[in-house]
Amino acid sequence: VEAVHLIADGKAPRIPQPKEGATYEGIQKKENAEIAWDQPAAALHNWIRGHDKVPGAWTTINGQVVTFYGSSLLDASMPAGQELAIRGASRPGLVTKNGLVIFGNDGKMVLVRNLQFEDGRMIPASKYFSADETAALELTEEEKKMAEDIR
Repeated sequence: VEAVHLIADGKAPRIPQPKEGATYEGIQKKENAEIAWDQPAAALHNWIRGHDKVPGAWTTINGQVVTFYGSSLLDASMPAGQELAIRGASRPGLVTKNGLVIFGNDGKMVLVRNLQFEDGRMIPASKYFSADETAALELTEEEKKMAEDIR
């Protein structure tokens, strides 16, 4: 009540807020979003989801920065998949039909659905080992004519 009366009378103290720490921009820098692997699965999941979409939690795989998107905790038996070495991780991830399975230091699993590479290319994590296989797009005569008309 006293504070309300001070405000109403125009006598409330005014303390300017410091500018330091007054923004969230520092949190959203890409260099601050690298994944620290020595954590339980729940912490890894929270880190990835907390940085989804901007700036994106990232790590290094085969010397390339790869950003993880769309994680969920995986409470199931060990899925079948192809091993993928991840720098800093205590054990390799598994590329499965549902995505990339990563492991926390507690042995529990996290499923990551999408990966983005440094060049901006985004793929489903399940297609990691087939990402370099590209099929040539062949147009029918009708599609070629339509493309020419659009051009």
